[in-house]
Amino acid sequence: MVTVECTTDLLTPGGDSRLRELVLEEKPVGIFLNDEPVGTAMVMARDLEELAVGYLFGQGLIEPGDKIFDIEVCEQGRVNVYAQVVSRPDDEMITTSGCGGTGKIARRLLHEDYPEPADFCISFDEVAELIKKTLAWSSLSQDTHCVHGCGYSSGGGFQVCYEDVGRHNAVDKLMGAILLGRFSPAGAVYTTGRLTSDMVLKCARMGVPVVLSRTAPSSLGLDIARRSGLTLGCYVRPGRVNVFSAPHRIIRG
Repeated sequence: MVTVECTTDLLTPGGDSRLRELVLEEKPVGIFLNDEPVGTAMVMARDLEELAVGYLFGQGLIEPGDKIFDIEVCEQGRVNVYAQVVSRPDDEMITTSGCGGTGKIARRLLHEDYPEPADFCISFDEVAELIKKTLAWSSLSQDTHCVHGCGYSSGGGFQVCYEDVGRHNAVDKLMGAILLGRFSPAGAVYTTGRLTSDMVLKCARMGVPVVLSRTAPSSLGLDIARRSGLTLGCYVRPGRVNVFSAPHRIIRG
């Protein structure tokens, strides 16, 4: 269960009534790396393996070359990731602009070199499919009006959508799935959330070549996209992409 049912009072100038509403269930989940606590994320408790790996990647504690041995999802609201990781320097952690200001990244990630984006292009028809299938992935958005979606398309077309109460959590789940080898990084991300620095940074570090949003970028998100060479498209609708960086990957036909 990721929703709870409650009763509300609907108040109007013409009178009052009682309604039954579905509310998205938000829970704290502790993330551990090799039995060491890293942090706690407020999430929709689904796809927690992907979330934990993506969360660690987002903070710079796991990289694509690190070997993940096991992931243990515990009923006590924690996820243990066991991995062989390269020792990395302690660094100043920056609080991101993620929902609630709870996300953190290492400052060094903003200045490191990014990998070459994977070889991939997407057509307008494929963009339209990506949008449609992301928004129709589940009834949660319509039922609760409280979730963000992060859809993914690669060489075989639409692949998956991850949902969460936080836009950054939804992207973390996708990044975790890519790190776990479930999808290739050669693809296009479509998110219902804003493309701020932390959102774009995760995709740039993964080498994902196309990042799309139905809303807006921030200046630092745009700067990261341009430095990494990825294609950044915003205000995306079927038949329309406002491309801020590297438009050559959006093709006609």
